[in-house]
Amino acid sequence: MTAPTTYLDFEKPMSEMEGKIAALEAAADEGGASIDDELRRLRDKADKQLKEIYANLNAWQKTQVARHPDRPHFLNYVDALFDDFVELAGDRKYMNDDALMGGLARFRGVACVVVGHEKGRTTNERLKHNFGLARPEGYRKTYRLFELAERFNLPVIALIDTAGAFPGRGGEERGQAEALARSIEKCLTLKTPLVSVIVGEGGSGGAVALASGNKVLMLEHAIYSVISPEGAASILYRDSSRAKDAADAMKITAQDLHKFMIVDDIIKEPMGGAHRDPREAMTRVGDAVERALKAFEGMGTAELRKQRKERFYAIGREGLN
Repeated sequence: MTAPTTYLDFEKPMSEMEGKIAALEAAADEGGASIDDELRRLRDKADKQLKEIYANLNAWQKTQVARHPDRPHFLNYVDALFDDFVELAGDRKYMNDDALMGGLARFRGVACVVVGHEKGRTTNERLKHNFGLARPEGYRKTYRLFELAERFNLPVIALIDTAGAFPGRGGEERGQAEALARSIEKCLTLKTPLVSVIVGEGGSGGAVALASGNKVLMLEHAIYSVISPEGAASILYRDSSRAKDAADAMKITAQDLHKFMIVDDIIKEPMGGAHRDPREAMTRVGDAVERALKAFEGMGTAELRKQRKERFYAIGREGLN
């Protein structure tokens, strides 16, 4: 576990303590006096404080964790979990959208199609990937990949991390709503297994367009909502600064959504969030996806579609009552 490069507001106490630990470690490396006992004491204290902080996060704090800049992104998951990844680009109609990426790969020996949102990290990367806000071309590209999965009988793994579909004029002019609707329709009628994982933000239709699968998994500190807390606060309270109130009211956390049966399973994150130990977080996601895919081995198209339909019917019949 490593200290993050960016500390969230509620993590400030950790910043001071981990700064002291880093200074002591540097002094020890330079051949200073033995400080092992002091280091051990500070590390134990830091671990205890981190557990206390993350055991009591509210919905707004989880939103901040879900957006943390050090959290693993789509390309990190591809590097960590997939072999022989071959990116496929373009929607064959207008352009390629780097906010939503995908291609063919092997996941732990199983040939598959993998798709997901990529936000980027540096300024240039964020501009290239449009901050993970996919345009209609991105969803038409994934539609093409879904058809490819059906043609070659490949399971689909979708990694979701977006504030929502791109809301700009160009996207609307080129049929954003139609692209999202067709993506949702394809997910619901897909002939092969679809496992969706919300790894960060799951925002609005941009997330639902990839999350209408046989199994929906969600990281412990991810969020999934119809609108951002800031957007909801602007509409409900006419005050975007009341985002915390909106986040609490909307029930956007993995724990709330699991109760409503919108999410099937919660993937526990390393202590302090996925940004503190990205490698371990990605391994846990991989393990959860592997278990989910094994549950659908041997199922035919009719069974997969029936399971998918019953899953969403159950949300209305039982989860939300």
